[in-house]
Amino acid sequence: MMQPEEVERIIAAGLPCERLQVAGDGHHFEALIVSAEFAGKNRVQRQQRVNEVLRQHFNSGELHALSMKTQTPEEWRAARG
Repeated sequence: MMQPEEVERIIAAGLPCERLQVAGDGHHFEALIVSAEFAGKNRVQRQQRVNEVLRQHFNSGELHALSMKTQTPEEWRAARG
């Protein structure tokens, strides 16, 4: 069973993030991922990029479900006011 910190470490190693938070119960996870790499990409393309980083963990069944909110740094700052 994966822990949120492990999912966070894997994402951070494969995707440059300005902000990254992962929470979960070992089976289902939620992530906030803020990366400049998301600029010019739609929601699906952003999620595909994150899934690419985690692919081997999904394929092995080690990681089951990840709900994610993906934003550029500008979107994240604007959402915070």
